[in-house]
Amino acid sequence: MADKKSSTGSKVRSVRPDFASIGGLLVAAAGIIGGLVLDGGNVSDIRQITAAIIVMGGTLGAVMVTSPISSLITAAKGLKNVFFEEVIDLDAAVDEIVGYASKARKSSIISLEDDLERIEDPFLRKALSLAVDGTDLKELRKMMDLEIFHAERRAEAGAKVYEAAGGYSPTIGIIGAVMGLIQVMKHLENIEEVGRGIAVAFVATVYGVAIANLFFLPTANKLKARIHKDVQVKELLLEGVGSIIEGMNPKLIRIKLEAFLDPDGKQKAAAGKQAAGAGEPAAARG
Repeated sequence: MADKKSSTGSKVRSVRPDFASIGGLLVAAAGIIGGLVLDGGNVSDIRQITAAIIVMGGTLGAVMVTSPISSLITAAKGLKNVFFEEVIDLDAAVDEIVGYASKARKSSIISLEDDLERIEDPFLRKALSLAVDGTDLKELRKMMDLEIFHAERRAEAGAKVYEAAGGYSPTIGIIGAVMGLIQVMKHLENIEEVGRGIAVAFVATVYGVAIANLFFLPTANKLKARIHKDVQVKELLLEGVGSIIEGMNPKLIRIKLEAFLDPDGKQKAAAGKQAAGAGEPAAARG
C-alpha cells in the first residue's frame, strides 16, 4: 500500500511489518519446543498430522457454524492487519486539520472544496465534503458517528471469529485426544504400544490449547487494538471538522486535538510549532 500524505506534505498513513506479532510467535514456538527438547523430548513427539487435521478441521467447522459468511470473509481479510501495521501519524493529521482550519478562516469554508480531491482519507474527505455543502453540524456529527459505529461493528465481527476459534480449539483438541484413546484401548494386549499410544493421543490436546492461546486469542486482541486505534483517528478527524464548522481559532483547534496525542506526540507537536515559528500551515497558503 502506498504511503498517504497530508496537505502539509507529512506522511499520515503508512504500512510496516508488525515485528511484535512475528517475533511473539517465534518466541512462543522457540520457548515451547526448546522446553520440550531440554526436558529430553523430541520434536517428533508432537509432530502428528492426524491431530493437526482434527483440531484445525474441527475448529474451522465450528467457526463456520457460528459465524455468518460475511464475518468469515472479514476475518480472513483482517488477518494481514495482525502481521502488518498501518501506522497513523496523529501529529500530521492534526497539522492537516489545522491547515484546513486556517484556510477556512481566511477564505471561508467553501474554499476547502478545491482540496477535497486531494484528501486521501475517505472519512475526512466525506466529513469535509458535508461541511462544504453546508450540512448542519449536529446532523453531520450524527451521520459520521453512525459511520464510525458501523465500521467498528463490522471490524469487530472479524475479531470475534478468531475469539470464537480460540474458545473451540481446546475442546476440539480434547475430542481428538479421546478419539486417540479409543484407538489405544483396542490394543491393550501390548502394554508398550498402549503407553506410546496414550502419549500420541494427547498431542491433539496440545495442539488445541497451543493454537488457541498462541494464535487465535492473541489475533483477536490485536485486531481489537487496531479497531480502537482507527476509531481514535476518526474521532480526531470528526472533532477537527466540527471545530472548523464552528469557526474556532486554528490555534485553539490544535490545542483541542492534541488531547488525542500521547505524551511523546504532544512533545513532537510542540517542537514542530517552535520550529515552524509564526509561519502559516501549507494548506492555509494553498
